[in-house]
Formats: sequence, C-alpha cells, structure tokens
Amino acid sequence: MLALSHLDRDFDYVVPAELDAVAQPGVRVRVRFAGRLVDGFLLARLDTSDHPGKLGFLDKVVSAESVLGPELLGLVDAVATRYAGTRPDVLRLAVPPRHARVENESLASGAQSIPVLRRAEWSAYRHGAEFLDALGGGRAPRAVWQALPGEDWAARLADLAAVAVSSGRGAVLVVPDQRDLDRVDTACRAVLDDDAVVALAAGLGPAERYRRWLAAARGRARVVIGTRSAVFAPVHDPGLMVVWDDGDDSLSEPRAPYPHAREVALLRAHRAGCAAVVGGFSRTAEAQALVETGWAHDLVATRDTVRGRVPRVTALADSDHALARDPGARAARLPAIAFAAARASLTAGHPVLVQVPRRGYVPSLSCSKCRTPARCRRCHGPLALPSAPGADGAGSPTCKWCGTADPSYSCPTCGSRALRAVVVGAGRTAEELGRAFSGVTVRQSGGTSVLDTVPAGPAIVVSTVGAEPVADGGYGAALLLDGWALLGRADLRAAEQTLRRWMAAATLVRPSAEGGEVVVVADSGLPTVQALVRWDPVGHARTELSERTEVGFPPAVHIAAVDGTTESLRALLDSARLPDDAVTLGPVDLPPGERLPFGSEIDADSSAPVERMLVRVPRSSGAALSRALGEARAVVGAKKTASALRIQVDPLRIG
Repeated sequence: MLALSHLDRDFDYVVPAELDAVAQPGVRVRVRFAGRLVDGFLLARLDTSDHPGKLGFLDKVVSAESVLGPELLGLVDAVATRYAGTRPDVLRLAVPPRHARVENESLASGAQSIPVLRRAEWSAYRHGAEFLDALGGGRAPRAVWQALPGEDWAARLADLAAVAVSSGRGAVLVVPDQRDLDRVDTACRAVLDDDAVVALAAGLGPAERYRRWLAAARGRARVVIGTRSAVFAPVHDPGLMVVWDDGDDSLSEPRAPYPHAREVALLRAHRAGCAAVVGGFSRTAEAQALVETGWAHDLVATRDTVRGRVPRVTALADSDHALARDPGARAARLPAIAFAAARASLTAGHPVLVQVPRRGYVPSLSCSKCRTPARCRRCHGPLALPSAPGADGAGSPTCKWCGTADPSYSCPTCGSRALRAVVVGAGRTAEELGRAFSGVTVRQSGGTSVLDTVPAGPAIVVSTVGAEPVADGGYGAALLLDGWALLGRADLRAAEQTLRRWMAAATLVRPSAEGGEVVVVADSGLPTVQALVRWDPVGHARTELSERTEVGFPPAVHIAAVDGTTESLRALLDSARLPDDAVTLGPVDLPPGERLPFGSEIDADSSAPVERMLVRVPRSSGAALSRALGEARAVVGAKKTASALRIQVDPLRIG
C-alpha cells in the first residue's frame, strides 16, 4: 500500500504460474514498486490489462487468507471518497495487521443454538414491535432510537442482534468505549452462543484482535461488538448496523481520513441494504436530521411511559418561591436544594451521584483581583492547584505543562499574589462533601481509577463526566455541578454535549415514583436545562438542527476544514475544482490545542505558521466537494511543491 495520495490507484501485475492457485482476490501480496518491495492487496484477477507498457510480476503471496472481500473493499472505497482520503489510510483502520500463527489456528466450531428472542421490552416504544418484525423478516428498517431513562440499553441491543441472527444475517454493534463494550458483550452472550459473538477493541493484543477479526471474516462469529474501528468488521451478510451514543467524541477517528463511526455505519447499511439503528439517551442534531429527511424513523416511547421512568429534575431557582428561600442559590456551587436532595437520598439508604466536569483538585487558577489566568513563568503553561496533605488540603500552584511549582506567584497584570479557582475538580469536591456529610463513604470515579459499579447503600460518588458508575438498584439522587463550565465552552456542540452528559448521569437515578431526584446547578431559564427538566432530547435536537440550518452549520451543510501552511492552502485551492456553490472561509489560525501531523505526504517546514481554511457547500454538493479536494490533494502531492496538508470533512470541531 502506498500512502501518497497521487498513487492511490490500482496497479496491474502478472501472476506467475506457481502463484496462480493462491493469488485470489482479497489476499495480501508483495510486489516490486519503484525498485522496492511493498505490501498490498490483490483486488481482482483479469485476463487482460489496459496498461500500455510492460507489466511486472507478482513477487509473493504473503497469505492465502482472503481478508479484503468485495463488500469490505466497496466500503473502503466509499469511505475514502466520502472523507477525501486515500484507500491505504482507510485500510489501516479496516484490516488489522496479519498474525501468521493465528491464521494457522483452527477456528472451527460446533452447531449454534437458536438465539433467545426477547420482544416484550420493545413494546414500550412506539412501533418497536413492528421494527423487530421487519428486522426478523430480513428487511432493512432504519431508526433513531430514543432509549428510556433507566433502560437496560445493552440488553436491548442484544435483543436486536438476536433477531438479526435469527433471520440468518449478521450484526455489528458499535459503542464508544471499553466499559460500554463489556456491558453489551455480556448482554449478547446471554441470548447468543459464545462462539457467535466477538468483541473487538484497541486494548486487545495483535494476536487476539486478529483471531477475533478472523472469526468474523470466516463466518463463525455472526455478531461483532466493538469500538469505532469495529464498524468495518467483515461480518458475513450484515443485516444490522447499530451505533450507540453517537454524540460521544470517541466515535470520531483521530487518524486520517478522520471518519465518524456513525457515518461509516450508515454508509455501510445503505450499501449492504441492511437495517440501521442510531441510539442513545440523548440525541444529536445529525441523528435528528436522519429523521427529518425521512431516511430513518423515530423509535420513541410515549410521554406517559417517559414520565413513569424519569426521575424528578430540579434546576436552580425554578420558581420565585425557591429563589426566596435560598437567595444565594444562583451564586452557590452547592445550593440548598442540592444538599436537601443528597440528604434525603442518604437518609433513605441510597447512594448519591455527584457529576463534575473536571478531574483533579483545582485544575484551573486565575488572579483573585483582576481574573487574569495564572500562567507558569517558565513555559507559560496553565497553573493548577494539586491536592496535598495539610490543613487546607492544597499544595503549591504547579504548572500543568512542565510541572514546575510556583509558591510565590504574583499576577503580571496587577501584581496581586492572591489566586482563585476558575473551576473546582473532582478531588476538591469529594473533600468538601466528605466534610459536609461526615461519616458517609465518599468514592471517586475518573481519570485512571474509573469505577464500573458501586454497591447499594448510603454513599457519595463523585465522578467526572463519562466515568459515572452504575449503582446497584439506582442512585437516590444526582447532583450535576458546574453547568456553566459545560455550557460556556466555545464549541458548536456545547449545548448538545452538555445535555448528553447530564442525561447519561440522570438515567442512573431511580424514577420519581421511587424518590429519585436530579439537581442540575444551572439557570433554569436555559433551553438545555429546560430540555433536561422536561426530558425532551428530541425537542432539543430539533431546535439545535433548526438553529444550525439557519446559520449554515453541519449537519445542515457539509464543511471541510483544510489545515496547512499559507503556501499549501493556496496550492490546494488553486488546483481544486470546487462546486459552484462552494463558499470559502478564512484562512484563520489553527484552533488552540490542534497540531498538523507533518511528514505524512510531503516534506514540511515545521516552522511555518499553520492556518485553517473552511470550505462550505450545501448537503447536495457534499460528494462533489470531497471528490474535488481528494483530487486536488493528489495533484499537489505529485508536484511536491507544498507542505503537508490535512483535510477533515465534517469535523467535530470547526474552530
């Protein structure tokens, strides 16, 4: 495989007679190219060639195992085209490295039993039974599933997989992280044979990952569960593609060509003519767009059913009476209503979940007088306050970049030596709650020590976003702190992500009828807070989509972010035959925290400033934009006159 974009095409070779039997489409081969041996895949066997010159000979068939079948090859081509990338980059994501010893192992298995089909729980959703009937009948229904609060979503995904297998087809279930994968794997093995299910994740060693991948490629495993790259799993005759919690950043591939697992799954479902489900407790604007365009249908429960499952949600000053009783609620980090909810839950013998947006002790500091961010005098990195033994539990201000402590810090703007916390981390929060509720066990989940579950009983669980453990029997209350830190981010998806994180925590709480309560420390007048109070993720997603359509942001349009030096951007755009309705924006400086991966295609001058150019087109011109940028990058790469470029189509973060 040749990583250079201008060499991303098929090359013809002659198959020697001694390799005729093993040189079959899809196998790994080695050929001589430009005087050196390179690895590749045999795509097809033809009787003739259009190449006018002399053809070289196939040097070696590395393995007789066909790992690149027609369905996977077509998907790789489609993803490379969709994201203006190259096939070698996609193949790196889709096909794991070969492990010779594993290929020689026998993966035979006995007859598989009939899957256990469970349909009753799906009757809580409108058209849920009809969806299962269509899936079991071999048809291709497509839905955006809004899971109920407290739903055992892993078991529901296992139900879908069992129905797909019962119809004689396979299923691919994609989840954001290892914790979710473990839950779905356990649920699937409860209704399917162990041999029929494999789990793919980045944490597996090369041998085990390749062994499980081959189990699917050889047809033994009919259900594949995994993180983002599992969307390419070579399941035979796929009948179902599922993506859970598509708003999670983990589903976006950080390597070229930067595909999103949701988009790849939908593209694969369209090409294979199979069912597709995008599910979650909240909803993204992209998922709502699927419903509003008619590509997928809503799979939601009735409002009466939702009210019976949802906990009571209270926001700051949601009434004049509440504000009169606690006039400091808007300024307090833990207002009286939060303490009351926690106390009631602990008294009833239930644990309390406390969600905070940041880990650490005090992860961000600023001048107490003029609010200037505190920076390191050595490297200009941000200062934080680590925990330490002592009366106040705090250490000296320390740089988060170089680790240098600065106990005598003074503000360069006003000279003040006093510091204040910009945001309080999980460590400090746990310490404060331990003092407020003496004698109550306090647990922390986040960073390198993430808890999967916590036992029933009175306890306080302080968790960072995304690390909330499941409580046995459910939490009695959840406190969602520092809402301003989530909602105030300069991000197009800030409101959407905040609601997703809040709902993920709130769904772990007992229903209102059992005393469950959620307190969100944010202004009750904010639309995102109101969506949580009403438990209306569909309405929130509809509003988000409408607002983005009005201002021309994805998913209402397609946007390509092109990063590179001024010279390389000019060379690319001069070579690109952009659609007539394309609008170019910029260039602007590269967003903070992002770096251009130099050296991928062209020798680059790393000292040159890197900029970002945005190209926006209507949805109808998305394919033309990707094709134009891909072709232009190949032209620029062949000339070798510009620095490295990075092209991201519909990136999660634009600026």
